[in-house]
Amino acid sequence: MDVAQGINFLVFGGLAVIALLSVFVWDKRYRKGRRDIPPEYERTEEVFIDPVDGDKVRVYYNPKTGERFYRHEG
Repeated sequence: MDVAQGINFLVFGGLAVIALLSVFVWDKRYRKGRRDIPPEYERTEEVFIDPVDGDKVRVYYNPKTGERFYRHEG
């Protein structure tokens, strides 16, 4: 294998690894698949309209960790 082939292999291999990692690390807060509210999360009065699909989104808050959960309400 010459140097050019090695560089091409590294570049395309690196892009493939980045693509796979981005799929697994994707921020799931905005996905609609999860409808149940995680335990210990409290409902807040914060509501907004998702600019992508126009759905109403309610925010839930975990006071112990500070994490937020976004639930599409339709």
